[in-house]
Amino acid sequence: MKFMKISLGPLLYYWPRERVLSFYGDAANWPVDIVYLGEAVCSKRRALRLEDWLEIAAQLRAAGKEVVLSTLALVEAESELITLRRIAGNGDYLVEANEMGAVRQCAGRPFVAGPHLNVYNSGTLAWLAELGARRWVMPVELSRDTLCDFQAQRPAGMETEIFAFGRMPLAFSARCFTARACNLPKDDCEWRCGDYADGLMVESQDDKPFLVFNGIQTQSAQTVNLIGELPGMAEAGVDVVRLSPQSEHMAEIIAAFRAVVDGAEPAVAAAERTARLGAGAPCNGYWLGGAGMEWRA
Repeated sequence: MKFMKISLGPLLYYWPRERVLSFYGDAANWPVDIVYLGEAVCSKRRALRLEDWLEIAAQLRAAGKEVVLSTLALVEAESELITLRRIAGNGDYLVEANEMGAVRQCAGRPFVAGPHLNVYNSGTLAWLAELGARRWVMPVELSRDTLCDFQAQRPAGMETEIFAFGRMPLAFSARCFTARACNLPKDDCEWRCGDYADGLMVESQDDKPFLVFNGIQTQSAQTVNLIGELPGMAEAGVDVVRLSPQSEHMAEIIAAFRAVVDGAEPAVAAAERTARLGAGAPCNGYWLGGAGMEWRA
């Protein structure tokens, strides 16, 4: 199997400061190659400042990890733009641009094109490469067949990263859905998203898991799990597989992915084992060209 790096995506939930520090203290010892840091969902989440993220970044770099600073996926205020400029101009760490304003700030320097940039054709990918993108994260709703089309045309020197485990980020809104569900206005939300370590589950009228509210972000209720697809990804030339943080079992999940990537465990066996470790029921439908919430063992 072609060697692939494992990345730990940005923390999408609002955890207490002590829990975040403990999580990344553990991550320093996990067998991941790349760690994405920073607030990518809502600027009102201020348990950690940019200076705190940079301190964590230094500790992870000292532990041998490649560190990338992630930006917001939705920028609405001048204060958010100021922070974005500081991140883009940090001069030390690679930046993941999650919206076009961040791309503009990063243009001319190497950056990662995040999964929210709507890269749906090779022309867009080529344009981002011209601006400085050296890695792109494929949107979660695209399939393996689409990936193969991209791989056949991707620019020289461009790495491909796949969102391979975690609740899928589906959409963002100016409204805070968690605050709304708690009968609170967005401007006085009381940071209720912090009450839900893995997001607030939303069920359909027939009481089936449907979506997850995570502040202004909507996620899948199911947890995408592509560990069984790693051999095919390797054949397709994928460079990095991304695991999105959740509140429990991250050490076990990362160890399973590492075992498959290193050839120490069959992908099928690992898929059966990790299917029980996600925050939600497993799914892989988008990857296989079907409905996103489907799971095909």
